[in-house]
Amino acid sequence: MDGKRSCSLCGGAMMIMMMMMMISHMTSALEVPLDSKVLEGLPQPPTITNQSPKDYIIDPRENINIFCEAKGKPHPSFSWTRNGTHFDVEKDPKVVMMPGTGNLVIDISGEKAEVYEGVYQCIARNEHGSAVSNNIVIRQSRSPLWSKEKNEPITVQRGTSLILQCRPPAGLPPPIIFWMDNNFQRLPQNSRVSQALNGDLYFSNVIMEDTRNDYICYARFPHTQTIQQKQPITVKVLDIEAMNDTVLAAFLNGSDFWGDSPSGERVPSFLHPPGMESTTMVLKGDTLELECIADGLPTPNISWTKVNGELPSGRFSFYSFQKTLKIKEVTEADGGDYRCIAKNRMGSSQHTITVVVRAAPFWISAPQNLILAPKETGNLTCDVDGNPKPTITWSVNGNPIESSHNDPSRKVSDGVITLSDVQTGSSAVYQCNASNDYGYLLANAFVSVLAEPPRVLTSLNHEYSVISNSRALLDCASFGSPLPKITWFKDSQSILNSDLYHIHKNGTLEINVAQPQNSGKYTCIASNNLGNKENHVHLQVKEPTRIIRQPEYKEVQRNSIAVFECKVKHDPTLIPSMIWLKDNGELPDDPRFEVGSDSLTIHDVTEDDEGTYTCIRNTTLDQDSASATLTVVEQPDPPTDLELTDQRERSVRLTWTPGDEHNSPIKLFLIQYEDSLHEPGVWLNMTEVSGTSTTAQLELSPYVYYSFRVLALNGVGLSESSDPSRQYRTNPAKPDVNPSDVEVSGTSPDTMTISWRELSGLESNGPGLQYKVSWRMKDAEQWTTVTLANVSQHVVTGTPTFTLYEVTVQAVNDYGEGPRPEVVLGYSGENSPTVAPENVKVSVQSGTEAEVHWEAVPLSSVRGRLKGYKVTYQKMRSLHKQDYDRENPQVLIFSGEETVGRLPDLHPYSHYRLNIRAFNGHGDGPSSTDQQFQTPEGVPGPPTNVNIRNLNLDSLLVEWTPPLEDNGHLTGYLLKYQPINTTEEAGLLKEVLLPANETSYTLDKLTHSTHYKFFLNAMTETGSGPAVTKEAFTEVDEALIRHPAVEAGKGSAPPSPPPPTPPVTQSLQPPFQAPPAGPMFGNVNSSVKEDHAVISWEYLGPDGNVYVEYVVDNSKEPWKTEFVNGTRTFQIRGLKPGMSYRVRLVAKDHSDATIHSTQEMLITVPAMTNRQAEIATQGWFIGLMCAIALLILVLLIVCFIKRNKGGKYPVKEKEDAHQDPEIQPMKEDDGTFGEYSDTEDHKPLKGSRTPSNGTVKKDDSDDSLVDYGEGGDGQFNEDGSFIGQYSGKKEKDTAEGNESSEAPSPVNAMNSFV
Repeated sequence: MDGKRSCSLCGGAMMIMMMMMMISHMTSALEVPLDSKVLEGLPQPPTITNQSPKDYIIDPRENINIFCEAKGKPHPSFSWTRNGTHFDVEKDPKVVMMPGTGNLVIDISGEKAEVYEGVYQCIARNEHGSAVSNNIVIRQSRSPLWSKEKNEPITVQRGTSLILQCRPPAGLPPPIIFWMDNNFQRLPQNSRVSQALNGDLYFSNVIMEDTRNDYICYARFPHTQTIQQKQPITVKVLDIEAMNDTVLAAFLNGSDFWGDSPSGERVPSFLHPPGMESTTMVLKGDTLELECIADGLPTPNISWTKVNGELPSGRFSFYSFQKTLKIKEVTEADGGDYRCIAKNRMGSSQHTITVVVRAAPFWISAPQNLILAPKETGNLTCDVDGNPKPTITWSVNGNPIESSHNDPSRKVSDGVITLSDVQTGSSAVYQCNASNDYGYLLANAFVSVLAEPPRVLTSLNHEYSVISNSRALLDCASFGSPLPKITWFKDSQSILNSDLYHIHKNGTLEINVAQPQNSGKYTCIASNNLGNKENHVHLQVKEPTRIIRQPEYKEVQRNSIAVFECKVKHDPTLIPSMIWLKDNGELPDDPRFEVGSDSLTIHDVTEDDEGTYTCIRNTTLDQDSASATLTVVEQPDPPTDLELTDQRERSVRLTWTPGDEHNSPIKLFLIQYEDSLHEPGVWLNMTEVSGTSTTAQLELSPYVYYSFRVLALNGVGLSESSDPSRQYRTNPAKPDVNPSDVEVSGTSPDTMTISWRELSGLESNGPGLQYKVSWRMKDAEQWTTVTLANVSQHVVTGTPTFTLYEVTVQAVNDYGEGPRPEVVLGYSGENSPTVAPENVKVSVQSGTEAEVHWEAVPLSSVRGRLKGYKVTYQKMRSLHKQDYDRENPQVLIFSGEETVGRLPDLHPYSHYRLNIRAFNGHGDGPSSTDQQFQTPEGVPGPPTNVNIRNLNLDSLLVEWTPPLEDNGHLTGYLLKYQPINTTEEAGLLKEVLLPANETSYTLDKLTHSTHYKFFLNAMTETGSGPAVTKEAFTEVDEALIRHPAVEAGKGSAPPSPPPPTPPVTQSLQPPFQAPPAGPMFGNVNSSVKEDHAVISWEYLGPDGNVYVEYVVDNSKEPWKTEFVNGTRTFQIRGLKPGMSYRVRLVAKDHSDATIHSTQEMLITVPAMTNRQAEIATQGWFIGLMCAIALLILVLLIVCFIKRNKGGKYPVKEKEDAHQDPEIQPMKEDDGTFGEYSDTEDHKPLKGSRTPSNGTVKKDDSDDSLVDYGEGGDGQFNEDGSFIGQYSGKKEKDTAEGNESSEAPSPVNAMNSFV
């Protein structure tokens, strides 16, 4: 049998992965599962499951507990050895072994603990073998007292080094050392004074402050929790150079003097370890501690390097002020030379420590329990390493393998035992012991020979769920001997190792990248030569959880709201939960944090809310997370510490310290100043500097008492202002500038006004500010000057009209005059022009426009600046009317020196007058002589009050009044009209020319029920004016409306006659334009009869289905809907007399959604008139009904007698006797007669009447038997005689739902009675 097998290691439904060694033709180890169902009936050699540590230090005040626990089938028994010999537990009353285990409890009360010290070993055995524990060394914890000694005071020269030795007593385990004073305060340590690893206190150099008498070394023993102290040590530090011999001798009396060491500044030397080189050994895996303590003055600094290498990253650290180097978890690579360097300003010294790494034995591969089937072969491997190389020895059932019985199937070769062709009953426990100078390893491994059929330990129909594109592991934990072979199937298809699938040695099926199509049922089969066992599991591949809307970086102001979104997409069968973290910790317990279904909202944000917020959306299978940072910003704090430096006459440097910018960088600093001399309390902006600056050079003005303050601006806003700086005063000086905006203007013909902008207090530069105002005529020599204060203008009188002057304004104060002023030119006051324009001519261009020409006035007559000409014109009257309709004058201004202008918007056929005058800044000059002119005729305005009325079915009357503006002699009117349909498609356009005296016109022979469009223009000789557009409908011929017996609540689609006349609207737009926007239903009308109502309307909306909806008023019944698409009228039948109904029109689209609707209208069906109600009570009516009934009864009796005699009823003859060319059978579909009417004149049929609803009924006096048997519906004998029921037709009509919709009549009532 091929021995290459994998094993499954399970506990319950969980698989226990074991380390396996594969060797050709060998079987690897198999652990017997812990499942109780599997264990039942399976033998198993003992296995140690719990034991005390190898080195066990006990507290002598407590009982000794030594642990030894094991499993096996049958359960093992326990025994002990002590110091290599059998330890009879039962003979020692102080020792108790706990039931079911090998645990020992030793009561040492009243006994010395030393009695039970020694080396213990536990043996667990059953019928299949024996397992042994490690050698457990029991030792008592010891805390010996300090040996008595007398410590002499130590005297030492200042600057020398010193070592205070501790030498604590040896304890088990070693004590912890520390130095304290009499007040139990730890002595301060630093780079000069420090404690060595052995507990001694080292001074690199002593100072005078080191003198004290309470240097006490303490030793704390952790097991016994006791602390012991050494006798205090006294240290005296002398400055020998400052003492004479007498004083020194007295001071040294009875003291040890450390005077051999140098005391001055010196190069460092090493106190520990001494010399330049040393060696230390460390075991692999332990912590290496290297120490260098140096003497020197000044105190040297210590540094470390590794020769020919680097210190191991992440595993080294420094302690005791760099004097100790620690490397944890030492490896072989940490061996080598380490160099410590002590350095001060006098020089440096170095010491090299060679580190040798040794290793106690450690496992490479420990032997594993081995389950074999009979005749199989297997190996036990004990693979260890160490430095030096460990020695391996084997035992079987606790006895050296050399002294056990000779087993030819067993072969031992160093660390491997090969078992070949094993037999039932050869089970045993083997021990591997690997040891060297630094320790040992002991491992038990049993060999059990079993023959077991396969068992699948994974639960049946286990459900596995994984996320798409992830790895899926389907377990098939099994047990059997020989080891079962695992095969997998999906949907009856075998699964082999491939890129998608991989079957592990323990039987687990791995799907590398699971996809939704991999979902389904999987079957695993475990088989060996003793049988097969199968199991089914199910896999569901889910969609991954992904955050599709992640939280984003937020920068918000304090006290505002921050919202982080976290929207997730997930598998619908999984319910994701949401967790929010702040800086990888829980959210603060604060009601301001509101967690929504897909968001986190933080109200009233504070600075403490800053941080990184992480949204975690997780399901039972996966999770996704996203983070965003919240930054809280606000206005910066105001700058502080304002200082004035570099003070000069006209400048000073301002320096400040920026405040906190609150996470929003400062963009700029705004510097403001206050002038407490001229404008106290008023702060003005002075300058701005960049946000990176903290200083500014400020330019100053004389004679100002300055105070400065600074504001900071960031992305949120301006800070509060800083505290003001100290006041800085500048000295007075003469003005630097003169007044600006100097202007010269004339307000009257003999005056001139000089104005300027006054200087501010900041510009005055000193006290006594005045203005020196000077003027003279252009090119004159003499200046006229006045000096003024606190004014901004000066009026010069007695000036000639409109004369050019030179003007200057200069600032002066008590310290002198300002700079030389600039000369400003200006004119004195103007006067009105003296001459009117001449040669005025008017050229009429059209009925609405004329052009006027004139000659310019002489400039000398303007007496100022010529601004232009004013043309005044006025309509005096219309040439068409005899009465005057004078209008208000109109004025057109033509600027500059223009001498031509156009007069727009004139009235045609009118008389005008016109004049022109020049004007300047002072006023208007004289006007020219009036000119008269007339405008020619123009086109008239639109006719007014256009109205269209219906006269009859095919006639319309168009009425109007003349235009408001004739604009000439009217020559007539042009009327155009054409039919149009609902889509605005036009028919043939017809024209009618009407005389000017007509104001109405009748259009005959129009098509009834038709929509027409009309255009009406007035005309003059010049042409046609704008048209008035109207629309109207001819009347609806109700005789043409078909009524398919529609009962209330039963809809039908009547034909599509044109809608009734809509509201007539006036429009000056050209013809054929689309209807104006507005309600889609228009001109909704209704007419009500005794049992029906006709609704008509106009619909201008898009294509759609139109419905009439109605319901009884004040009723809770649902609305009844009638489909009427394709028509503009509809007749609602079956209404009850005397009832009121609410009716509305709706238009719906193809999805049956309402797109347009009218308002509800209320209609009331009239009740039956009194004449109709009372007719049945009249005597003559009752007599007539009785006569008719008697006549019918006689006729029936005659027919009955004829039939009983076998005679034939002459139906054909009867019919022939009543033959009439115009009488035809009734139509089967609607019960009406055939149409014989003339379509030209619509005359009613002979012997019939035309009801108001348009249907044609039989004459009430018709007594034909057709009413009792119609067409083939009657029954005849073989000879053709009539044998049908007289009431047959009525029953048939009723059955077919063809009841007549006519109003009730007495004749019909009698027919029904018979």
